[in-house]
Amino acid sequence: MEQTSKKQKVTSHAYTTLALIFIAYIICFIDRSAMNIALAYVGKDFGLSPAALGGVASAFFFSYSLMQVPGGWLVDRFGSKKMIVFSLAMWSLFTVLTGFAWSVASLLVIRVLFGIGEGGYPTASLKQIAEEFPADAKSQATTVAISSNYVGSALAPVIIAPIIATLGWRNAFHIMGLIGLVYVLIYWLKERPLTTNVTKSASRKFNWKLVDKRIWSFFFIIFGLNTITKGLDTWMPTYLLTARHINLTGIAWLVPLPSIAAGLGAASAGFIMVRFFKGKERWLISATAALTMLFMYGMYSSKSLAAIIIFEVLAYLVKSISFATTFGYVAQIIGAKTYGSSVGVVNFGGQVAGFVAPLIIGAIVSATASYSMAFLFLVAAAGLALVSSLTVRK
Repeated sequence: MEQTSKKQKVTSHAYTTLALIFIAYIICFIDRSAMNIALAYVGKDFGLSPAALGGVASAFFFSYSLMQVPGGWLVDRFGSKKMIVFSLAMWSLFTVLTGFAWSVASLLVIRVLFGIGEGGYPTASLKQIAEEFPADAKSQATTVAISSNYVGSALAPVIIAPIIATLGWRNAFHIMGLIGLVYVLIYWLKERPLTTNVTKSASRKFNWKLVDKRIWSFFFIIFGLNTITKGLDTWMPTYLLTARHINLTGIAWLVPLPSIAAGLGAASAGFIMVRFFKGKERWLISATAALTMLFMYGMYSSKSLAAIIIFEVLAYLVKSISFATTFGYVAQIIGAKTYGSSVGVVNFGGQVAGFVAPLIIGAIVSATASYSMAFLFLVAAAGLALVSSLTVRK
């Protein structure tokens, strides 16, 4: 008897879900990037050194990184929709509260709580995509969702810088937080999270023995790549303002360029992976990690601002392909039982990087009074991602 395999059709609801998650991620990254853009002004208001500013930037990622593994378990336990609503509401509330910070201590506490609130969103969003899309469309849908991160980062300076310039940094947080709270209601009405989407198997206690051993290679790949992203996202606005003396208008068009390139890279990663690297996904991750290291070295060795920006744009382009391909590959190989928890482990690597990178760069800048060695540190981070990608077994 002849067997035929039919390609599963993607439903209209799956596309709606992807659009909702995409927009929520944009809001998330605008909220998150607002602190990077406001960092110099926050430092001026509170009289902080570069090292102390690195601590403020890292406070969010400290709690956010710690929430990734328990957040993944909570997603498997309570369902992706409920966790998305919870995360959206919490990070929007603490975005509003950031603008009310009255001291450095209060700002640090608010940013830590911000990270706890947002911690479950990445895993919840990627799991909901895995639930809604059939197996043959899952990787591409995942990479499209991840590209929204860079769209948010690109839009942030365009939106936040003018608000800071006209209304001050505090009002920028108030406005974005209120937008997020409105969006919670929109998601709620569209997805109806009270209808549970927890499977019987997913509600069981998480068993580490079920985790695919390749997860740890992916952990270090994402750690290395996100060290670059979080390091540059946090410090490039301050670098341009203080070391290159670019004003807020210049920031508004210079800072988004790498994120635009990264968004294009992440959005195309799924197509490249499926069309040209099917069965060879790990080599795509390795090749783009190697190019990332090459372009980061170009950024380190350049003296002119134009060359630094060009190499940064190229690094973000290939880095985002490597980053999105990693998550797309994870979506292919991880089963439904441990998907949320496994993605939580991988994302934990990325968010640990988000915590340590701003601190290390802040310490380097304080010690050397230069950003050159900070860029060299990011070259080493790309090297870690490359070496880790070579340990992935088929």
